[in-house]
Amino acid sequence: MTAALARSLTERQDVGTERAFRAICLLAIALPLLLLVALFGGALIEAWPRLGWGFLTSYPSRSPELAGVLPALAGSAFLMVLTALMAIPLGLGAALYLEEYARPGWITSLVELNISNLAGVPSIIYGLLGLELFVRVLSLGRSLVAGAATLALLLLPMVIMASREALRTVPRSLREASWALGGDRWQTLRRVVLPMCLPGVLTGIILSLARAIGETAPLITIGALTYVAFVPDSLSSPFTALPIQIFNWVSRPQAGFHVDAAAGIVVLLLLMLLMNGTAIWLRKRLQRRIYW
Repeated sequence: MTAALARSLTERQDVGTERAFRAICLLAIALPLLLLVALFGGALIEAWPRLGWGFLTSYPSRSPELAGVLPALAGSAFLMVLTALMAIPLGLGAALYLEEYARPGWITSLVELNISNLAGVPSIIYGLLGLELFVRVLSLGRSLVAGAATLALLLLPMVIMASREALRTVPRSLREASWALGGDRWQTLRRVVLPMCLPGVLTGIILSLARAIGETAPLITIGALTYVAFVPDSLSSPFTALPIQIFNWVSRPQAGFHVDAAAGIVVLLLLMLLMNGTAIWLRKRLQRRIYW
């Protein structure tokens, strides 16, 4: 009787502990979400008078009622395309080499350690590196290609780590089955490993680009302009981006420019949410195609 009572009390304590832990986890999820909704809602309410097609297709102006984000929006789009073209092939190639070809040893361990450390370096450091390497040494100037190369350096460690994690999800038995059927290492990678890990690779890349689109410190460091009244027309053209345009408006004393900044924040957040949603959709679609 005593043992049964003790067992019953222990089970009740376990149930109570589990409920308390579940409540704490739910609170940890709810508080950041509520804070995000409050911040986004406040920005949306303030920006509502300026949100519209005219705001997206207008150029910056000294009058807050006429100002728009077209050059910054185009600059951010060009930056993301160029950054992806630079970072994705290098990052995916480095991940494939480290996971599939590199032999274990102190050199490989040192490279992996440095990649992990570089992923946590503040973005301003990449801006200083881009300023010295691309702007001054390579004489690219404060151009679109210099900004894209700087952001590519920022994203490269994250792309490598995300690609390696995706490659590790492919069971080794699939590789061995391909080898047993006569496939060499490259055929195995191209026809078995890459199609299987593609959802994870694309998700990591898109999420990395979603982070890059909101970076301000590296672009300010290399000298991106805060006021641009034209759309970039070449790789050597000066440029601006949405975060820099928002920073410019926030720093002005007129209240109308603060409304423009809120509208720019809403546009930037919507772009980031769109990229994150695209990553989720691609992952589910590709996973469904692979497994079905």
